[in-house]
Amino acid sequence: MDSCLFCRIVSGAMTSSTVYQDEHVTAFRDITPQAPVHVLVVPNEHVGSINDLDDAHDAVMGRLLRTTKLVAEHEGVGESGYRLVINNGADAMQSVAHLHVHVLGGRHLGWPPG
Repeated sequence: MDSCLFCRIVSGAMTSSTVYQDEHVTAFRDITPQAPVHVLVVPNEHVGSINDLDDAHDAVMGRLLRTTKLVAEHEGVGESGYRLVINNGADAMQSVAHLHVHVLGGRHLGWPPG
């Protein structure tokens, strides 16, 4: 999808600070980080949101979550702790209509969020 920012990043049509990429998922640094570690992990296939998932996405969602662990380890927060966030829809502040997981860490993350 040419109009999707994250699809353009995945395809290489738009530059990003890529942390990890394979045939299923891509991870890159958030341009407005909310923590010292703030990486987005996205499926390479365009999926607009959690609401668009079906049985055919089970494998890529498993890869997506396993990749968050790899990213956390690579960024040095695997042991100290990190938070995964998926915003879904306008009220949750999903700003790009492409499913993505935020990997946040590198500082104490308060609770409750938001």
